Amino acid sequence: MLRTVWILLTLLIGQSVLQAQVQGAETFKQLYEELPTPNVYHNAAGGPGHAYWQQKADYQMKIRVDDEKQRIYGEETITYYNNSPDVLTYLWVQLDQNVRAKTSDSYKIRTNKVDDGEMASYELLAMVNKFDGGFNIEHVKGEKGKDLPYVINKTMMRIDLPEALQPKASVTFSIKWWYNVNDGLKTFARSGYEYFPEDKNYMYNIAQFFPRMAVYSEVDGWQNKQFLGRGEFALTFGDYDVEITVPGDHVVAATGELQNAKDVLTKEQLNRLKKAKTADQPVMIITKEEALDNQKDRDTKTTKTWKFRAENVRDFAFASSRKYVWDAQGVPFGNRVVLGMSYYPVEGMPLWDKYSTRAVVQTLKTYSKHTFDYPYPVAISTHCAFTGMEYPMICFNFGRPRSDGSYSARTKYRMIGVIIHEIGHNYFPMIVNSDERQWTWMDEGLNTFLQYLTECEWERNFPSRRGPAHKIVDYMKGDKNGIVPIMTNSESILQFGNNAYGKPATALNILRETVMGRELFDYAFKEYAQRWMFKHPTPADFFRTMEDASGVDLDWFWRGWFYTTDHVDIALKDVKWYKLNTHNTEMEVAEAKKWADENAKGISAIRNEKIIKETVMSKNPELKDKYNDYDPFKATPRMKERDQAILNNLSEDEKALLKKEYHYYEVSLSNIGGLVMPVILEFKYEDGTEEVQYIPAEIWRHNSSEISKVFITEKPLKEMVLDPYLETADTDRSNNYFPERKQPSRFELYNGGRY
Repeated sequence: MLRTVWILLTLLIGQSVLQAQVQGAETFKQLYEELPTPNVYHNAAGGPGHAYWQQKADYQMKIRVDDEKQRIYGEETITYYNNSPDVLTYLWVQLDQNVRAKTSDSYKIRTNKVDDGEMASYELLAMVNKFDGGFNIEHVKGEKGKDLPYVINKTMMRIDLPEALQPKASVTFSIKWWYNVNDGLKTFARSGYEYFPEDKNYMYNIAQFFPRMAVYSEVDGWQNKQFLGRGEFALTFGDYDVEITVPGDHVVAATGELQNAKDVLTKEQLNRLKKAKTADQPVMIITKEEALDNQKDRDTKTTKTWKFRAENVRDFAFASSRKYVWDAQGVPFGNRVVLGMSYYPVEGMPLWDKYSTRAVVQTLKTYSKHTFDYPYPVAISTHCAFTGMEYPMICFNFGRPRSDGSYSARTKYRMIGVIIHEIGHNYFPMIVNSDERQWTWMDEGLNTFLQYLTECEWERNFPSRRGPAHKIVDYMKGDKNGIVPIMTNSESILQFGNNAYGKPATALNILRETVMGRELFDYAFKEYAQRWMFKHPTPADFFRTMEDASGVDLDWFWRGWFYTTDHVDIALKDVKWYKLNTHNTEMEVAEAKKWADENAKGISAIRNEKIIKETVMSKNPELKDKYNDYDPFKATPRMKERDQAILNNLSEDEKALLKKEYHYYEVSLSNIGGLVMPVILEFKYEDGTEEVQYIPAEIWRHNSSEISKVFITEKPLKEMVLDPYLETADTDRSNNYFPERKQPSRFELYNGGRY
């Protein structure tokens, strides 16, 4: 029976070890099955292939802002270039504003409930008073003015071409439309207006305001997934010529360069703008006093048309108000000067005039250092109370002081953070043009990572929300029922901010600081940015480029961090201390005796010395014989003979090793969370010195559950700490110490209900 139990136990242990080894092999398995096969469009190195192509769409638009009815009227002419090898019989156009149509699916699929007898008023009002903010398409016409047939499918419109569009050919058509602008504070939208009842003025932050070409690519064909409100945009590069007609006292900020500055600005404002290009701090283009005059003397009778041109951009947005203060500062890039600018109402002062443009400038400097020189002529931050949102060369940012001009530290840092983040989106995805409708992390995650680097250069100890490894711990150790992998479609993500912003940003920071090192990471990251600027990359292109340019196999990392919901919890399970047997008989026996004298006396011996006054042998000394002289810690001739025989068989190098006073520590580690990571161990010695050893994650390659490793030190160890600098997002620090550290938990003193 005992033999049977032993055999079964041995088999079970063998199966467990084998299973752990298989799991380790799976953890480090290459991503061949997960990633698409390289081809002539996206090559195996992660770059554009030799046959890479992408479409182009140019826009000529005339836009009118109706400040009385809060409407946008527009007419556009689109020239679409088919650079693909495919024949196209129809085109898909995005109608993202239809997400605000009364019949929008975004309302139908929204879940809600009355929670403990309560429901948010804004949610209830949205259900009762559905705002009609969808597009009203007046016509779609071809080149000769003939009506083109079209079908509107919610937030998408298919235009059926009278003749198939051949490869290397183009087609031109026009669309006329209008829509009602939403109150941004009531709808928490990306685009809309804010009304100021004190002076009866509006501030417009307008985006997704025109029918835009969907992307046609070799990866997905037409990207015509419906816009449900979260998954943002997949867009085609092109050139824009846009005329925006507004009330005569409005100031307009927009994507692109202002083409008719002499027509819309005063001579003094033009001089200030010129001065700003070489200034080392923001220069006021429209002052506070001028803005107050504009908003007080409301011009409702005349209009002005502001003309903008933008080349090689994927989108267009603008902001308009008579309330704007405007400042600017130049940022040199070689022989070019980029104007960093901010537009904000007086209500945004003193916060915006102090920090906004400076944050724009620093963002351009930091991001360019890690990617490529900012290629556009302007970078604009406009104030918007209801959103933080990004577009080429312009973004909308929140953050406003109290009415008395004071503000909290939280308001200040959140404003600076959102400006850095939204300006940073010029790089990802406005230039490195990933598909946001499919993969939110490719722009938000990469951008949040660079935001963190910029915040570090802005101020030491900046209260960054995301980036450092320890800030993602609470999310990663949370209930797995509420967590999905990063590689999840944008509309299906749970915990959007943590999944698409925080976790990928943290992953990149861990790659940079711990897995790859700054030099290799920075080179590879910049290579990815420069390979794919003004192009359409996929996740595989990013993964492959980071490996190709660094020479570091990262498939295990992408698999764990991006394809699973595993978390990091590596435990310092045990540490055993060894020393080599020197086979110096006298010394070994003396060491054993010293240890026994210091540690071997148990409680019985201690008490017996006090209680037992005399033993039998002490009472009767005549009973002693030669065996009473036995000393277990005495070196006998036989022991010396055995040790000498062993020494005679050792090489000179082995004998030299025995003479070293080395300490050997067998460290056992357990991977509880499932996500393998590099092992970082801090050795704290008895003499007060410390050292840190970094071991690559490949140590887990043969067993991703349990490993052990022997370390040799010249000094005895006092303490060992796993992940001492919080580099790996380890979710349980309590098992990272040897000897074990205990942190006291607080408890409340209860007085039995007497108060």
